Amino acid sequence: MTLTPVKIPLVVKKMFPNYIWDIATNEKIIYLTFDDGPTPDITNWILDTLKTYNAKATFFCIGNNVEKYPELFRNIIKNGHAIGNHTQNHVKGWKTKTDDYLSEVAQAEEHIQKEKPQPHSSTFKAAKLFRPPYGKITTQQANALMKLGYKIIMWDVLSIDWNRNISEDTCFKNAISKTKNGSIIVFHDSVKASKNMQATLPKVLKYFTDQGFVFKSIAL
Repeated sequence: MTLTPVKIPLVVKKMFPNYIWDIATNEKIIYLTFDDGPTPDITNWILDTLKTYNAKATFFCIGNNVEKYPELFRNIIKNGHAIGNHTQNHVKGWKTKTDDYLSEVAQAEEHIQKEKPQPHSSTFKAAKLFRPPYGKITTQQANALMKLGYKIIMWDVLSIDWNRNISEDTCFKNAISKTKNGSIIVFHDSVKASKNMQATLPKVLKYFTDQGFVFKSIAL
């Protein structure tokens, strides 16, 4: 059992209107996102699975992982997906001084920019998307990042794939039960989440594809 809400309450979205929780549209579009990678084997498995459904997604990468696995990172871009910053070491904003937090973001950005393709590439969409680890970020930190041009990307729906105490079926239901046009859904390309994520992602892709939805990366 988890107390984490699958669907972000409307009141929370209204409290933080400068964050992006979903993307308003009347079209059947869903925005899949993957946090915490790139991770050996897992990230490439996701890329292959997405390709099967001609689906695009957004990967919020940890700088330390980009540094360790640059080929995996570049493979995400080669497959036409968007990239976002997820700090260098997956730090909690609520427990980190603002200057230290901004340094974490800057370090991650340095590795992201180092490994990106040349500017002429039309597939690289890393510029200025940021997701705070755990969704925990202070107003001061967020304001500072927005002044630097970052868009704070939160989410509309959580699959809660990282929780090993929930079943694969529950993870699937989490991902589909509250999703609507323009929803941003969170999965993870991490070892911890891999069991639930790998069981759920193909089902989610098929379920919504059969209903006429398409999956796009976030481009703001």
